[in-house]
Amino acid sequence: MASTDVKTASGKRTFEYTVRDSKGKIVKGRIEALDQGAVASRLKTMNLVPLSVTEIKTTGLQQEINIPGISDRIGLSDLAIMARQMATMVSAGLSLIRTLGILADQTENKPLAKVLGIVRSDVETGLSLSNALVKHPEAFPPIMVNIVRAGETGGFLEKSLLSAADNFEAEVKLRAKVKSAMTYPVVVLFIAIAAVIGMLLFIVPIFKDMFEGLGGELPAPTQFLVLLSSWMKWLLPLVLVVSAVVGIWWQRHKNDEEVRSKSDPFKLKLPVFGKLFQKIAIARFTRNFSTMLGAGVPILQALDIVGSTSGNWAIENALRDVEKSVRTGESLSGPLAHHDVFPPMVTQMIAVGEDAGSMELMLAKISEFYDQEVESTTEQLTSLLEPLMIVFLGAIIGGMIIALYMPIFKIFDLMG
Repeated sequence: MASTDVKTASGKRTFEYTVRDSKGKIVKGRIEALDQGAVASRLKTMNLVPLSVTEIKTTGLQQEINIPGISDRIGLSDLAIMARQMATMVSAGLSLIRTLGILADQTENKPLAKVLGIVRSDVETGLSLSNALVKHPEAFPPIMVNIVRAGETGGFLEKSLLSAADNFEAEVKLRAKVKSAMTYPVVVLFIAIAAVIGMLLFIVPIFKDMFEGLGGELPAPTQFLVLLSSWMKWLLPLVLVVSAVVGIWWQRHKNDEEVRSKSDPFKLKLPVFGKLFQKIAIARFTRNFSTMLGAGVPILQALDIVGSTSGNWAIENALRDVEKSVRTGESLSGPLAHHDVFPPMVTQMIAVGEDAGSMELMLAKISEFYDQEVESTTEQLTSLLEPLMIVFLGAIIGGMIIALYMPIFKIFDLMG
């Protein structure tokens, strides 16, 4: 007696079924659906004869614990591994259904495994791989769906999957560089904030009681510190509540057109980090554009997608003008020159790529250049920020300590 599992996205109730396949074998498995009728209908579409369908009751201890935002997260590194493994199996001659089944069984990311099981079921019912992937935008970004669709249409699915894997790996590497540069200053900043709050809540009140017994007038820095300590009891909860409200609002509205049209250009104008954000956006745009053109995605469709995946509204807005220009038969590089987010070197190299008919190669060269620029900039920022953050932390803590001990230095004047 064989056994198999089928996963769907139609509901949360789990059913165990027994069926007879086309060869007369008895097969058992599990499926998720709204009710038993939906299970039976789904099995019949797979040329299986349902013999029994029973709902499985799960207790609280049997249910998986999912942490929103952590357990349900599918990262680009997971997609890169999946795409590369899928390309390998497809090139080895495995059927797409069998490939998806193997990937669903062996992937370590449980949410991705579940989605791949659903995709496998959809492909079994006759959907193309790209149409099955597009039903899960939370797992598969538009760039991957369109690259796969181009590969299916052109008959080079293996190549398109490898292109998607290379793209995701490069993006993961880019993000890792930025995170490594930002980790140290962020950690030091949080340590400084925690130290200041701790001293204001626990250390300053002790000194305050001691100062009151001395009499006299305290130095201005000490008075400010004592006043800030008394405010901290209500100021800290207020700051926490406001931060939570702002954080929730930002999570809900950060992708709104009106918000992005103001926040993204502002990021590019920041004194130290603005150039870094610009280089990251250009590297991402040129890499995604090159990948999609190389995979055979039509240029207008590629422009529409790479704008939204660049991560910056200024580039997305510029590409709208480019799309209009291309629709009317004009050049691609012309409109880019009118937007400050693109340096002259980028527009000139794209123009050369247009004239030479090697747009894909030229975009890849630009992407490599800006990837190196991002790496160089992050290294410079790290070497610059480390001593600055140490001085910042020392100045904050040292200044508070000096303010606390100033009355002690003048203890005889205060007692007089």
